[in-house]
Amino acid sequence: MVTSTDSLSEAQLLDVKGLKVHFPVKEGVFSRAKKFCKAVDGVDLRIGPGETYGLVGESGCGKSTLGKAICRLLKPTQGEINFLDQEIGNLSRAAMRPLRRDMQIVFQDPAESLNSRHTVREILEEPFIIQKIGDQAFRNAKVEELLDKVGLESKAADRYPFEFSGGQRQRIGIARAIALEPKLIICDEPVSALDVSVQSQILNLLMDLQKEMGVSYLFIAHDLAVVRVISDRIGVMYLGKLVEEAPGDELFNNPVHEYTKALLSAIPTPDPSRKRERIVLRGDVPSPIDPPPGCAFARRSPIEVSEEIASQDGRYQEVSPGHWVELHPATVADYDTYANR
Repeated sequence: MVTSTDSLSEAQLLDVKGLKVHFPVKEGVFSRAKKFCKAVDGVDLRIGPGETYGLVGESGCGKSTLGKAICRLLKPTQGEINFLDQEIGNLSRAAMRPLRRDMQIVFQDPAESLNSRHTVREILEEPFIIQKIGDQAFRNAKVEELLDKVGLESKAADRYPFEFSGGQRQRIGIARAIALEPKLIICDEPVSALDVSVQSQILNLLMDLQKEMGVSYLFIAHDLAVVRVISDRIGVMYLGKLVEEAPGDELFNNPVHEYTKALLSAIPTPDPSRKRERIVLRGDVPSPIDPPPGCAFARRSPIEVSEEIASQDGRYQEVSPGHWVELHPATVADYDTYANR
């Protein structure tokens, strides 16, 4: 696959090449792995310093699996993860520990990701204890500083996570993620479980922290409207692969892939008198255990093609500066125009 990385600056914080995460599906009396669930199936992406990369797609497309593999909560099956000019895809847990200072994650559900038996102080102290940074007085001061940064009072330190609202718990999760001043934070649908009014507060907090700290984000979400607010570039995933990638405004104003167009058509409009033509895709998302041959999207696309053409692979190509698309007769309306460039 040709990647969009060729047109980007060489100074990259994260450089992912051909990343695959396949889970064995065991069958039979002896529980042998006869098939594999191809959750992530060959993804290339780069994130620069201070940049926000938005990653969108339907549930089950592999977004969260990709994020967890990048921060090594999951071991990749194949491919490279270059972080701070170091290949980390095959590092041991012990070798990864120093790098955890520079790479953190904010999970979707703070009620599950925060230990309910620990006070907020104990939760926020833990990164410093693991990395053996400072004494108790230093850690106490850092806890108060972190709470202030995320908009919580210092007295919150001695309370438990279940005593807070969902938005407040997510602020605690963000405080834990920024404790060691990382260079990259993976935000795995950090606002999808929150009320709409609280979502905007958390997004504003993340953007303020980015301006203050210069941190980069991989922002994973299924809501394109949310991703547009915060992202510099946006990648669209379908069945474990990137099918389109472009700067935020470019993706919204000039979508090329039919799947991206369908996602954009599903965004609700605040004006009820304004009608938007909804693009309804055919059939269901194929199984990642047994994906169809060739282009995985071809059988669902509004552009109908023969089975022979659908069984052919697409190619990832730059259609305009910084705008990359999986080109295939079933995925791009002006296929011939783009293919001949």
